[in-house]
Amino acid sequence: MQAIQTSHSVVRAQQRGVPTLIQNWLLDYGAEQFDGHGGVVRFFSNECIRKMERDIGKVPLKRMSEYLRCYLVQSSSDGAVITVGKRYENQHIWRH
Repeated sequence: MQAIQTSHSVVRAQQRGVPTLIQNWLLDYGAEQFDGHGGVVRFFSNECIRKMERDIGKVPLKRMSEYLRCYLVQSSSDGAVITVGKRYENQHIWRH
């Protein structure tokens, strides 16, 4: 699934080293969490990773495992990707 990307998200993805493939996986498989500010945070939950293993395979997923802590924020109004980033070990996606 392709989404409209803002110029900000393109720059952030490049700066943070998040490949387009990972952004597409986030859009196709990522869990959704509303951020309370008009955006939807998409991230890889354990359930999403299991579904990806079934669809894509364990070997390709293992090779891309460093990117499974990535997230993107999408506008809830038009679906445009606002920003892309990586979570670090002590960062969590807060769920309401």
